Amino acid sequence: MSDNGICLRIRGKVQGVGFRPFVWQLAQRLNLAGDVCNDSAGVLVRLYGDSQAFVNGLHHDCPPLARIDSIEPSPFHWGALPQGFAIRQSETQGAMVTQIAPDAATCPDCLAEMNDPLERRYRYPFINCTHCGPRLTIIRAMPYDRPNTVMAAFPLCSVCESEYQNPADRRFHAQPVACPECGPQLSWQRSGEPALAGEEALQQAVACLLRGEIVAVKGLGGFHLACDATSQQAVMRLRQRKQRPGKPLAVMLPDAASLSASAQELLLTPAAPVVLVDKTQVNHLCSAIAPGLNEVGVMVPANPIQHLLMQGVKRPLVMTSGNLSGKPPVLSNEEACSDLADIADGFLLHNRDILQRMDDSVLAADGAMLRRARGFVPDALLLPPGFTAVEPLASLGGDLKNTFCLVRGNQAVISQHLGDLHDPQVEKQWWQAWRVMCEVYGFSPRHIVADAHTGYRAYSLACEMGLPVQTVLHHHAHLAACMGEHGLPRETEPVIGLSLDGIGMGSDGALWGGECLLVDYRQCRHLGGLPAVALPGADLAARQPWRNFLAQCLAFVPGWQSNPHCASLLAHPWAVLEKAITRGINAPLASSAGRLFDAVAAALGCVADQQTWEGEAACSLEALALQCSGFRHTISLPVENNTLGLAAFWPAFLALNATVPEKAWVFHDVLAQGFAQLARLHARAQGISTVVCAGGVFHNRLFRQRLLHWLGDYRVLFPHDLPAGDGALSWGQALVAAARLQG
Repeated sequence: MSDNGICLRIRGKVQGVGFRPFVWQLAQRLNLAGDVCNDSAGVLVRLYGDSQAFVNGLHHDCPPLARIDSIEPSPFHWGALPQGFAIRQSETQGAMVTQIAPDAATCPDCLAEMNDPLERRYRYPFINCTHCGPRLTIIRAMPYDRPNTVMAAFPLCSVCESEYQNPADRRFHAQPVACPECGPQLSWQRSGEPALAGEEALQQAVACLLRGEIVAVKGLGGFHLACDATSQQAVMRLRQRKQRPGKPLAVMLPDAASLSASAQELLLTPAAPVVLVDKTQVNHLCSAIAPGLNEVGVMVPANPIQHLLMQGVKRPLVMTSGNLSGKPPVLSNEEACSDLADIADGFLLHNRDILQRMDDSVLAADGAMLRRARGFVPDALLLPPGFTAVEPLASLGGDLKNTFCLVRGNQAVISQHLGDLHDPQVEKQWWQAWRVMCEVYGFSPRHIVADAHTGYRAYSLACEMGLPVQTVLHHHAHLAACMGEHGLPRETEPVIGLSLDGIGMGSDGALWGGECLLVDYRQCRHLGGLPAVALPGADLAARQPWRNFLAQCLAFVPGWQSNPHCASLLAHPWAVLEKAITRGINAPLASSAGRLFDAVAAALGCVADQQTWEGEAACSLEALALQCSGFRHTISLPVENNTLGLAAFWPAFLALNATVPEKAWVFHDVLAQGFAQLARLHARAQGISTVVCAGGVFHNRLFRQRLLHWLGDYRVLFPHDLPAGDGALSWGQALVAAARLQG
């Protein structure tokens, strides 16, 4: 054998996932010599021996949290022949292009070890290995080594050190590795009582939950507020204290045994997200968990603390975000004990810092992403074909459900869900996430991208970056995000786009929300959509559905004051608002599908005058509609001059002789049929066979189903791996900007 070898450059999600010990073990098994190290580009393997068997093994036995995107071989000359196979020290030169693994749920091996009385980590609430545990939430800098994480504060004991240094151990270079002797510890705090530690702290939390009390629980990326989900009294107490009267609450189940196979498949992954399931699948929940809805968000324990809690209470627990109403989740022990003092009866804390906020990810029953955070971030996305060597650019998303996106080369990294940027505390967490992500990836943007709405806080943040700002229309970004998710190439032919949401800036300053567009990555052209209707009270219209019903009646229902189906409006100050609309005072026009859903919900009386959470009216309307399997009707939403004819719809809809659930179903069907007719009209005129759909309205599964029914002979693309709503705006903005920059 000559002294020539081979160098393998491995790119992908290959750091912090046990990849180097896997490589070491594979080389030992194949009796190969050489070495392996982490560096800024991923993993570098230098081999002396049969490389083909080694490459085959890499693909076949890849660790559970790892993903190999590419293996690039090149010749390598050994100055001195290697003796055995070694793991070299990490190298940090150059900008990071490797992918960092998201935080991962407790693996089966660690769970079994934690429950084994003969193991030294028996009932240890911070057990982890290279296949599970915290990642991004504890990183300060790259490379992902212990000194660059919060675990630097916990020096390893001799036994943990030996595991950490042993390539044959599953804890080899597991940066959060710890044990009861050297690692983080639980503590319990309750006003007027002595503090407790360790197992005593855990048992006190269990006792409080079983008594119907509320406990703040510190986890990986934030705090949860927990209480007994089977107790109406406990849940109502939590709602009252948190000022959350109706918004559904997520529930943690001891196990997923009662759920469908499809739900279990989604829940029992390393991401361990919240999944929306039919209420009938979950036993013993009190009625206050998700009032008026058919679905409930459920999860299973995702970290050792949660496993131990659930083993103690043996019943479903509410696990809702640990925050004051309208504020972001708290991250530190001090913030929790201060901000949540009037909500929680006690605090189950620990002394491992949380550097990055990471909310629970949320999936629909079909696996479609609703909120992307823990378990998925910072997984990188490959840009569609044709996007190559993109100069570093950052897009900053919208003001609600905010995310930002970093793009370089042919990859993009979308931040975790961060929320409403109007809140100063959210903005503080935004900057923290920005600094860490830029540090982790060695990222310095050359281009900044923002929403075209110059009143957005995200636009102001873009201007503060000190670089020229490129803007992208809100609904163009929505559609580009879906196009990119489905891999439509950069030079794709234009598609018909349906972009339906609450509101966003359109062309020439118009407010859009129910549009049919001709779209490619570089540009979009307006083809038609819903008519623009006044928003009486502007922002108030998004919180008070009756205002939208009034605006629709004023525009499309002659003599509505004498229509018995509109009688509920007479109790409101309609005459004052009518004058304001006529004079254009605080009543901007918007073609909003979201506000149309609100109006119909108000017409059917399925929502209160004041919404208590965003999307309440639309979710209640869908829940009603799903109570029936369909209804034969003759109502239509005709296309008139490229505009959907609400003047024909409203009088017929109000007069329809049907039950409330049937009328709710009819609305979904008619709206879907109207948009399908509009899309079909323009698709035929343009010779297009693909319709792309995006915007928050497409989180509505019934509307998606009906639209797909009416467009069955077209290729219809919906978002799935990324949110349909504003959580994917930054990804869409980045694709539009990259396409424009590349000409």
